[in-house]
Amino acid sequence: MILARVVGTVVASRKEAELSGLTLLLVRACDPSGKPAGSTIVAVDAVGAGVGEVVLYASGSSARNTTVTKDRPVDATIMAIVDLVEQDGHTAYRKE
Repeated sequence: MILARVVGTVVASRKEAELSGLTLLLVRACDPSGKPAGSTIVAVDAVGAGVGEVVLYASGSSARNTTVTKDRPVDATIMAIVDLVEQDGHTAYRKE
């Protein structure tokens, strides 16, 4: 899984039928403190995340292993909303 921050939403009025009803969010990889540290991708939201939240997402075949994405053509899925990250005995990130 990859740590990322939700930075936006994606709306696609025309899409494959298997994607109907799925929420698409724009996520950018981040470091343990929540600061940007990587590329931006589109991910299906399986947990009700919102813009600004730090999340965990999975990509590749693992992205299709949630109840929401089972057998759907997705390559990245948000699977968790992060509450706390501890690194080297210190709190690196805490959800406000």
